Amino acid sequence: MVGMKWSAAPWGMALALVTVTAAAAPAAAHGQASDRARPAQRIVLANADTGRSVTARLGDDVEVRLTGHREHGLTYTWSTPASSNSTVLRRTAGGTSPSGDASAVFHAEHRGTATITAVRRCRPAPGHLCPLVVLPWKATVEVQ
Repeated sequence: MVGMKWSAAPWGMALALVTVTAAAAPAAAHGQASDRARPAQRIVLANADTGRSVTARLGDDVEVRLTGHREHGLTYTWSTPASSNSTVLRRTAGGTSPSGDASAVFHAEHRGTATITAVRRCRPAPGHLCPLVVLPWKATVEVQ
């Protein structure tokens, strides 16, 4: 931090402009903010991210947004995403919609690895038949 300070000579006859410089904190001066000083991040995963592995840090949120779809009298709906290890990744919000969409937010609580999973199933309209196919979705999250 740079500031200006006026200084008078001991006998009060002349004034001098003195520049005062304060030293910055060592970590901030070198661009090395600690993990605690880093703001939490939000990692967003979608349908196309199945099979993906991501790294999160303590305090980060992982949001999963899965989109269902309808075609020919069939609605393909997702289950609410779940964590394999709630000690590592705790779900703080989650749910499904009538259109088949599902979402959830997970908070990185402890170091470790957890898998987020969901399943897409077919829901037939009256007079239609669904194929007997279940589509799994998963992502692996390593919390550091």
